[in-house]
Amino acid sequence: MWSGRTRALLRVWGLWPTGVLGRRPISCNAASLAGSNCPPCWNCGGPRGPIRGDGFFCPQCRALQPPDPTRDHFSLMDCNRSFRVDTVKLQHRYQQLQRLVHPDFFSQRSQIEKDFSEKHSTLVNDAYKTLLAPLTRGVYLLKLHGVEIPEGTDYEMDGQFLMEIMDINEKLAEAQNEAAMKEIESIVRAKQKELTDSVSRAFEQDDFEKAKEILTKMRYFSNVEEKIKLKTIPL
Repeated sequence: MWSGRTRALLRVWGLWPTGVLGRRPISCNAASLAGSNCPPCWNCGGPRGPIRGDGFFCPQCRALQPPDPTRDHFSLMDCNRSFRVDTVKLQHRYQQLQRLVHPDFFSQRSQIEKDFSEKHSTLVNDAYKTLLAPLTRGVYLLKLHGVEIPEGTDYEMDGQFLMEIMDINEKLAEAQNEAAMKEIESIVRAKQKELTDSVSRAFEQDDFEKAKEILTKMRYFSNVEEKIKLKTIPL
């Protein structure tokens, strides 16, 4: 016979039927919206109840629970699903979550909780890095709306824009002093600011095709920014 704890573990991992006819458990977020309970705690088998706070720990035994695979970065980082993000609030949230789930705090806990802690910490880091930068945030938000930008795509960029990028790259290749580098860096920063404002307006208007076009341009300038970082000025 399976023990109650074993059955709870199998339910969490999706290997044990729950509800009716082997139906897999829905996520905590979906369950709370439906008025149902979350999946039982893997450790004590007790009900975790409707979602409260972050739902990282069992309210009965305080065991760390597995990450919710349906939770997106915005929900995890307590941000509205919007291109506009308060980066100060985002940083505070990141620090708060790391104090909750960082592996260093679970060195004396069970192996299962150590594994869950590693997964939580990885998800928190990924979410923070993704939402912090306008380009990755925009690409991620676009993906949530079912629109993706394949890597390496030119997205049918107009010739004038491509000539502009080529001109900046040529100036970067020919730059021989710090002043020339600073000038190029200033131009790229201004372009990225302009594009960031434009993509924000596109998202506010739910114009995802326009957002896709602008984000693709931002990728080009991001590549130039990386080249600037790697550029070595001859002595």
